[in-house]
Amino acid sequence: MKYALLITAGVAALALASPARALDLSALPDASAMPEGVQQLSPVVPGMGEHWANPADLPLGPIYCVFEGKIVCIEFMMAQEDFAAGESWPDLRGMEGLPPVNHVNIGFEPQGHKGYEIPHYDMHLYFLSTDDMAQVR
Repeated sequence: MKYALLITAGVAALALASPARALDLSALPDASAMPEGVQQLSPVVPGMGEHWANPADLPLGPIYCVFEGKIVCIEFMMAQEDFAAGESWPDLRGMEGLPPVNHVNIGFEPQGHKGYEIPHYDMHLYFLSTDDMAQVR
């Protein structure tokens, strides 16, 4: 019994110490397929990737999140003032060939952030799971 507990504890310790599984990005579109005029706006932001956009499309977007040369999400930024005024966005688009959305994150930025310094909402449409996106660093 004592040895069974030690073996169980050892297996559990190995499982916890195992490195995270490698991200499989093979099904995602290549960053080279992004529309003309798109430029890199930031280095890798943990949990999101690099941010790329056509400056003419800002602040709304689309903004493309890229990691290891693959598009992992698209982002749109909507001003709080526009929401309060009843603004609608019935046709938000990225580019052709994007994969199905795995999950959506909508975050409020009460102070804004670099690049969009007013209160607004960031809406990220992720093509990878939350566990996979946690590995984006």
